[in-house]
Amino acid sequence: MATRIQAKFQQLQKAGKKAFIPYITIGDPDLNTTFELVLSLEQAGADIIELGVPFSDPLADGPVIQRASERSLRGGFRLKNALELVQQLRKNTEVPMLLFSYYNPLFAYGFKTVTKQAAESGVDGLLITDISVEEAAVPVETMRGVGLDSVFLAAPTSTDDRIQRISQYSSGFIYAISRTGVTGMQNSLSSEIAPLLHRIRAHSRLPVAVGFGISHPDQVREVEKLADGVVVGSAIVRYIEETSGNPRLPVLVGNFARWLKGES
Repeated sequence: MATRIQAKFQQLQKAGKKAFIPYITIGDPDLNTTFELVLSLEQAGADIIELGVPFSDPLADGPVIQRASERSLRGGFRLKNALELVQQLRKNTEVPMLLFSYYNPLFAYGFKTVTKQAAESGVDGLLITDISVEEAAVPVETMRGVGLDSVFLAAPTSTDDRIQRISQYSSGFIYAISRTGVTGMQNSLSSEIAPLLHRIRAHSRLPVAVGFGISHPDQVREVEKLADGVVVGSAIVRYIEETSGNPRLPVLVGNFARWLKGES
């Protein structure tokens, strides 16, 4: 049976649409607000939501998401909070949810335990940024064994051999990094996107979503012409940072997502 992520891409493909995938950091500014943010983003048209697991050494993330992780950890975030959050959200929504994490918190918790509990809580997949495909066989087998999708990153610097391995171990979709470096907003899109997508599609029939650096409706539309989905992270996390303290924060973030989608 298809996972929620797989079913969503199938639905969008039949409708001739592309996936809009916002990213937020769990616990920023607090867990209750994260709960409301997920529901607001779904109402704003999010097709899949990436939930970032705060980590003290987020090597792939730029300063915006680093600060969000620091705020969440200072607020007392623990990995079990992410699982409890999704479990509560599942009482209100069926939107596909992907945990975006580094391996260290999952390893410390116990990888078999966390994957089992994640699946039971209603998580649909894991994107583990720092697991290399050369070491992915056992973790992927564990994820697949409990019905979780395993999403891997492909970068412009990835060799064809690595892209083939990424295709082998990915399910749900493949996350194409639009440029080398860390997450963060950019004024223009990289010319490396189209060649990277061409190479990925030579090895895989999975949907491909593009992220890193997308922060404006024009960029969203440009990526939609090339890819099956668009991931927006730092722009949303920065907006949360700038609007934190406003009691209408979830509504405002939902409106910001609509703006990114070109709907307002």
